[in-house]
This record gives sequence, structure tokens and C-alpha cells, in this order.
Amino acid sequence: MNLLNDIIRQPDRCAPFMDRLRALFADMDREYERVAAQYGFHCEGCEENCCLTRFHHHTLAEYLYLWDGFRELPEPERQSARQQAESVIRRTAEAENKGEPVRIMCPVNVDGWCRLYPRRPMICRLHGLAHELRRPGGGAVRGPGCDVFTRTAGDKPYIPFDRTPFYTEMARLEKSLRTSLSASERVRMTVAEMIVRFPEDAASERS
Repeated sequence: MNLLNDIIRQPDRCAPFMDRLRALFADMDREYERVAAQYGFHCEGCEENCCLTRFHHHTLAEYLYLWDGFRELPEPERQSARQQAESVIRRTAEAENKGEPVRIMCPVNVDGWCRLYPRRPMICRLHGLAHELRRPGGGAVRGPGCDVFTRTAGDKPYIPFDRTPFYTEMARLEKSLRTSLSASERVRMTVAEMIVRFPEDAASERS
């Protein structure tokens, strides 16, 4: 994991890719909001919060983008997030050892609001709506929305929400980023695991 933090300390080399990711995320958000508005679907006040879901994230680009937001938090908030992340990891391990389901709030969710909302990973942006993915040489594979979507909008006619272009562009970005940085280390971590691996000296890394 030291390699990832070595990369973090090269912001000038990462900056062009972070700009591309920012633009991609903006496209995702616009399309999500367009489709959600047609369904009349929103997540506000959801008690079955997707921030309780244990997502693993796989891209170096998302790791760097989340770090970019984390290091801009005031120091007390960074420390609070680290402590909460450590607690989440510990409680997750305890639940797994007992064979219990893991439903623990993401460490950057505070009173229902994400501290790093503008920097949240792709799955956090796309989760919720019924969607489709198109495989090369095959047809579309349909995915259901979240439980709340199914209850509140699942009986409405499907409104096309194709994730394929977003996944494709994310894969292109990730490949070019890794090639540029000669990075091969996998990033298979939850947000909590990312946070505890970020450098402690976040303030000194700010540009």
C-alpha cells in the first residue's frame, strides 16, 4: 500500500486524470438526476441508506479522487473520519467472525450527510435506479434498483438508464492513469479501508 501513497504525493502527475474523472462524474450525475426526476424518485430521508452497504471500490482513480477531497477537510474532521473508519473496520470484522450481516454506516456519513459527497465513488453515484449494461456482442442486462426504488417506482415503465458508457469511460481512464504512473497495485477497499490507509500528514500534502 506504500505505492499508493507514493502516487498520492505526485499531485501534478495525477491532476489531468482527476480533471477527466471530475467531468465523467458530472456526466453521471446529470444522467442519474434526469432519469430519477422522471421516476419522481429521490433518496432524501431514506432509512435504508445505501451508505450502510459494504461496497468495495476497484479503481485507483477513485482512490486518488477521494484522497483529494479528504485532504481538504479540516484536521478535526479528518481525525474524526479516521477514528470512525477504524471503528467500522473493527465492527465489520467482528460481525463477519460471528457470521452476521454487515450493515454499518460509512465513516464519512455524518447525520445523514456525506462529508465527501462531491468526491464520492462511482457506485455511490449510480446506485438506486433500475439500469442496464450492454456487453460486447450481447444484449442489455437489466439490473433492479434499490429496495426503496422498487417499492416507490418499481411498478412504473422502465426508463432507460444505461451505465455502459460510464463504465467504459472509467475503464479507459483507469488504464491510462495506471499506464502513466506505472501502477499495477489493485485497489479493492471499502471507503473505510481507504481512509485508514491515507497518509497521516494530510495537511502537509495540500497544494
